[in-house]
Formats: sequence, C-alpha cells, structure tokens
Amino acid sequence: MPSGHCHCGAIRYEVKGDPVYQAVCHCEDCRRNAGAPLVGWAAYAAGSVRVVQGEPKTYESSEHGRREFCPECGTGLFYTNEKVLPGLKDVQFCTLDDPEALAPQVQVQCADRLGWMDRLETVPRFDRYPSSE
Repeated sequence: MPSGHCHCGAIRYEVKGDPVYQAVCHCEDCRRNAGAPLVGWAAYAAGSVRVVQGEPKTYESSEHGRREFCPECGTGLFYTNEKVLPGLKDVQFCTLDDPEALAPQVQVQCADRLGWMDRLETVPRFDRYPSSE
C-alpha cells in the first residue's frame, strides 16, 4: 500500500488502490499555494486516502477547494473540490515515500502555465548546485 508523509514527518498517510489519474497542475492557485511553477497530483477515491499519523490542517483556498497541509512544516498534502472533482481526493504525489512510483499522465490548467516553462530545457542543468568558483 503506497504511503507518504510531510517534510517533517508529523503527518503520515496511506492510499489504497490505483489513482484515477496523475496530473501536473499549472493553475495560479496551486502555484501560489506551493510556491512552485506546478504541482503534481494523483487523484484517488476519497475513502482510499487515510491519515495514519498526525492531523492535517484544512485551508479553504477557494469557494469549493480545500487544501490540507501539515500545521508543523507547511507541506501541502491533499486537495478536495466536491464541485469539480466529486468523490476524489488529490494527493501531492511528491509527498509519497516513493515519488518515482507515479508520473504525470496529463497537464491541467495549461492556460495558467508560466511562459518560461516552455524554455526550461534550454536552461543549463547541474546535478547539484554549481560551483561558486
């Protein structure tokens, strides 16, 4: 059974079954919440996600959107929106113990995608931080 946790380890969760979909989201709401250009989500039937340690805090990020995060370290964990995604609970798949286990199948909210994302492959790459010398 896949499991995951927040950055500090105060919250741990398990998921049963296979995700309905795996996506990266480019919407401004996800970007602002995560402080990142996109967020990876795996949607599961809501009853398939179980918190086994700790208690996430819920933030009402929009009229129908609810984001759950660790109140200790701030790691975003889950998203629900009964109007847009009824019966589903999105899990930020990079919080899984094995984040390589799932990969995006689709990109969503591309209308909000940052323009420079198209040029990311042209930016120099380093395996670690570049030398300051």
